[in-house]
Amino acid sequence: MAASVDCSSFLFFDAEPVGEPAMPAQDACALCSKHLARDCDVFMYRGDTPFCSEDCRHHQMRLDDRQAVRAAARRQRQFSSATASGRGHRESREVPVAS
Repeated sequence: MAASVDCSSFLFFDAEPVGEPAMPAQDACALCSKHLARDCDVFMYRGDTPFCSEDCRHHQMRLDDRQAVRAAARRQRQFSSATASGRGHRESREVPVAS
């Protein structure tokens, strides 16, 4: 016998409310803010970010790559300065033990 499930505690949401046409979450290019028409191609990046053209999408990808390189360089500088100042260095020494 299958266990019964009480559905009164679950919330269900429709993707499209009744009587309203489906509209994308973003209706403009994430880079240049150009309106995205329903009859034109939309170029997606990072899952849910729309762009009006391949050029805008590639430009955003290049910006993201540059930002990632800068962040990696910043982390490397922070790591280097931490180890140089001794904050990242642990000193070991012998401790006498009473018998």
